This record gives sequence, C-alpha cells and structure tokens, in this order.
Amino acid sequence: MKLKRILKWGARALLFALILAFLWGFIAYWRSTNECDHKTAALNIPMKAILYCEYGSPNVVKLDYVEKPVPTDNQVLIEVRAASLNALDAYMIRDAWLNRLIFGLRKPRDTRLGRDVAGVVEAVGKNVTQFKPGDEVFGICRGSLAEYACTLERALVMKPANVTFEQAASLPLAGLTALQGLRQGKIQPGQKVLINGATGGVGTFAVQIAKSFGAEVTAVCSTRNVDLVRSIGADHVNDYTKEDFTKSDQRYDVIFDNVCNHSFFERRRVLTAKGICVLAGMGGAGVREGQAIGRIAGNLFTARGLSSFTDQKFAQYMTRISKDDLIMLGDLVQAGKARPVIERTYKLSDAPEALRQLDAGHARGKLVITIGEESR
Repeated sequence: MKLKRILKWGARALLFALILAFLWGFIAYWRSTNECDHKTAALNIPMKAILYCEYGSPNVVKLDYVEKPVPTDNQVLIEVRAASLNALDAYMIRDAWLNRLIFGLRKPRDTRLGRDVAGVVEAVGKNVTQFKPGDEVFGICRGSLAEYACTLERALVMKPANVTFEQAASLPLAGLTALQGLRQGKIQPGQKVLINGATGGVGTFAVQIAKSFGAEVTAVCSTRNVDLVRSIGADHVNDYTKEDFTKSDQRYDVIFDNVCNHSFFERRRVLTAKGICVLAGMGGAGVREGQAIGRIAGNLFTARGLSSFTDQKFAQYMTRISKDDLIMLGDLVQAGKARPVIERTYKLSDAPEALRQLDAGHARGKLVITIGEESR
C-alpha cells in the first residue's frame, strides 16, 4: 500500500510539473515582445537600421528609424561605414523551432542584424582606453547593419591604413572562423589540406590562410567557381559536380569541412593515418533547417564520438572573439597574403535584397553593406 501511495503522489507531482511547464511556456510565448512593439512616435536622436520584427523569409527584413545607441562604460560607439553578411544573419530570421528557442519564442528579442563591422569611432565609454573618437576600427558588433552601433572594446582592433572599410568589414566572423578552424587542424607547412566549401566567406579565407601557413591546398567547389579558387591560391581544384573527393586516391593531413555533407567513414577514407577533419560548418546560409540539424547531429554524435576510437580525429570548435586574431587577419590583408573576396556591395536600404541572395545559398565570398554619406 505504501508503494502504491508513493507512485500515486509521484504521478500527481509529475502531472503538476507538466501543467506548470505548459503554463510557463504559454505565458512566456505571449509575453515575448521586442522593440518593434514599443516603438514610440518620437525618437530623440533617430538613425537608420535594418530590423526584423517577426520570423520568416528575408521579406520580413526592413529599413526603419530607431534610437541612436549610447555606449556604456566599456563600449565603443561606431559610425558604421561598412558591414558584411554571414550565414548567421540568414539563419536568425527563419521561422524555425530552434530559432524560437534561442532568439525568442513568439518574436525575436533582438531585432537587429549584422555582426561584422568597420567604421570610425564616434564616442567611447569612460573605461575604454584603447580607442578614441576618429579612430578607424573593425571587429565584431551586434546590430552592425545600422548607421551607428555599439560594441565592447575587446571586440575591436585598429583598421590597417591600406585596407578599405569594405575589406575590413568582410574579415571578422568569416576570417576568425577560418583561422581558428585551421589551428584546430594543427596545420603545418608542407601538409596537404583540403577545403570543402571553398567559395563562401569562410571558405575563401580558409584557402588563403592555409596557403599563408605553407600548406598545399585543394579546394572543393562547383564548375563556375574553379577560376575563383585558383585566383586566390588553391594548388588543386576538385569540381564536386564531376568528382567526389572522398573517392579519390589522395590523402589529406587536414580537411577543413565547411559543408559536412559526407559521412564519417567517407571522410576517414581520405585522411592520412593521423589526419584531422575540422568540422567548421554545415553548408552556409542555403542549407535548410532539416539538413542543418542532421549535419549538426552528425558532427556532434557520429564524427566526434567515433573519432575517439581512432588516430584520425574530427575536431569541432566555436569561433571566439580574439584581438590577436583580428590583428593577424588585418595584417594578412595589408601584406597581400589574403584578399577578401567580395561578390557585391549594397547600400543599407538594399540589405533585404542582399539577405535574399545570401539565403538562396549562391553567394561567392562576401556580401558587403556600405553605409556611407549617400545612405544617410
């Protein structure tokens, strides 16, 4: 009788917990709002910015007026001259359950887009010591698709004088992802390195950074991009529309896998005995939600798990903000060892069109948004 009573009370407690969880989720869903819901008619100091107030396609993205930000004690206010798009910007606006869990249940909490920035320091917080008004900088900044944006001092570095704002804006997220990923592969001079997905923002930087490290680079791309990857230094090109690199006789010390569209065993086959496959991405902005989740699961549970039993390793990492790495990227461009591949530049008002191109999955290199005097 005592066991039955315990089970009965346990079932009631579980039911009560489920009801509370449902109610909490229901309330949280309908209480979730964003700045679009509270926008006032009069703004003290208005500026133009790209917003997305709802989830959906790139059609939900719009140019609107918002309040000009004010830097906190540890922040830098930037007059934005250029920003570039990344796959993250296309992912964030999609109406997908994973996005709602991360970015806001009913509506996105943060309505601003853009992470890469290049511009001129407008003002600094009282604790900022490395920058002053008038400095030309680049780095990582939330909400950079705007006339002005604030970010932390540690996320910025000085822009080299001979690097344009457009070039500098294309560097941060894609460049850091490529650089830090190749380090995960423990790349060494003379090694054979394969870049799978060599023509997006991350891929074009990965090809050039690998070459700057002294590697022999094979780039995987489609027919239309063969000349592009050769022009940025690839020693060999694998046209995936004609041949599958996992079925070749070549072996690679490092595979920088920016697509993850092959199985664990297929990739193992073309790694050297102690080769490393760096799980850098899942195919860019054109990959749909189902594909993305499948590739993420394959990376986390299959490739990482099985590689613990072999000398061949599958390495995964999170891109992090690093001043030293941002400086290194700027130096590579300044020295001519890397050239940002910019397919097209857009005005701020045309950012929705740029996002549509990015979301279609056909962008080569970077799409850059310029925010100059003509946009103001």
